[in-house]
Amino acid sequence: MIQFLLNREMRSESALDPNTTVLEYLREYRGKTGTKEGCASGDCGACTVVVGELDGERIRYRTLNSCLTFVSALHGKQLITVEDLKDRGQLHSVQQAMVDCHGSQCGFCTPGFVMSLFALQKNAAVNQYDPHQTHEALAGNLCRCTGYRPILAAAEQACGDHQPDQFDARAAETIARLKAIAPRETAELNSGDKRCLSPLTVADLAELYSANPEARLLAGGTDLALEVTQFHRALPVMIHVGQIAEMKKVEITDSRIEIGAATPLTDCYAALASEYPDFGELLQRFASLQIRNQGTLGGNIGNASPIGDSPPLLIALGAQLLLRKGTASRTLALQDYFIDYKVTAREPGEFIEKIIVPRAQPGRIFRAYKVSKRLDDDISAVCAAFDLKIDQGVVSDARIAFGGMAAIPKRAAACEATLDGAPWNQQTVERACEALAEDFTPLTDFRASREYRLLVAQNLLRKCFLEQQAAKTETRVTAYV
Repeated sequence: MIQFLLNREMRSESALDPNTTVLEYLREYRGKTGTKEGCASGDCGACTVVVGELDGERIRYRTLNSCLTFVSALHGKQLITVEDLKDRGQLHSVQQAMVDCHGSQCGFCTPGFVMSLFALQKNAAVNQYDPHQTHEALAGNLCRCTGYRPILAAAEQACGDHQPDQFDARAAETIARLKAIAPRETAELNSGDKRCLSPLTVADLAELYSANPEARLLAGGTDLALEVTQFHRALPVMIHVGQIAEMKKVEITDSRIEIGAATPLTDCYAALASEYPDFGELLQRFASLQIRNQGTLGGNIGNASPIGDSPPLLIALGAQLLLRKGTASRTLALQDYFIDYKVTAREPGEFIEKIIVPRAQPGRIFRAYKVSKRLDDDISAVCAAFDLKIDQGVVSDARIAFGGMAAIPKRAAACEATLDGAPWNQQTVERACEALAEDFTPLTDFRASREYRLLVAQNLLRKCFLEQQAAKTETRVTAYV
């Protein structure tokens, strides 16, 4: 059985089909039709809801795409929809701001925008409007009526004059109720022919997965849920790892960053951006905030997509995976995890427990670039990562990895060999660009042609060189001044 709060109503579910999405649950089972279905793939934001979860002695509010969230993910949390914002006949301040600023045109996307604004207001500093934070919060919501200017005005009004609301008034009560339903043992949804298990510890997960190696592991579900919503496939057995606290930790030591595989990308940001600013910039372009709140670093690796954004960066940095099967664990270099398209070195019943990323080292240069048709909320055509050590103008170590250039994310061995031991200059870079043609034979698809991909990959290496040269010149000028 799972338990959660539907705003203030306690809900207990045990026999529900675990393939049921939160969107379907709201509209078909609870009659809450304010949440809309647009794309059913997490691209438009019309289905945005807000989930409240305990974070110590406070509630943290996060937006999610309800079309990609299975109901099992609500266990122990509070689900808030657009119908829940109105209080005693009065619109919530974010709803009122949308009215005052004429932020709704056809209205179909409006509930999703309202929920994103609600979470933005809850998480922003009191009475402080931040344009960058607002754009990030709304990047996953599409308005096909091109009404963005009044919506941004509504955000400024709602965040600039934030008054306490019903959720603030009931915070202590809600915290107490969430504590009362906090998961204490493995939960299960079982409809007879389908089931989903939600263990609480790594040991429980290892035992369950060994006993059910055919099960699909469910973390954020932003990719797995598409099998249900887009391809209409049934998932008979799932094991949800989102309740395992051990796999949602980020721990930093003197030499490395250890990230639990079930850690949402939003929670990975601070550690990775602080150590590698380019990684942080790429994460901010990783889909939408709703997806980053839900999708996990382990899931982005585990689904073995050749165009996943994080693997090329992690490969270039020399990241490792801690894999677990039963009571046995092993460490594997991430570059050795990918074998072929959607084929990995993971054994049946084995799962990714954590990702180990070396900390930045003095004297090394790390650059990462993502090329896509849209700046935000889009899939890569080419993703490149360069980790270089340059001593007195000579490349002493080069680690270069690409996504979108082959059936798997992988290192550019010939390019690296051309750079290693050579002077870091334009001539060497041009030879290394030529070597990329030996490393990759890209495919042509609807995102890009093979010729475009190869040229982009070469130009990104040139870009890395030019940026590093410009930074070096700027450092010299600053020191002189």
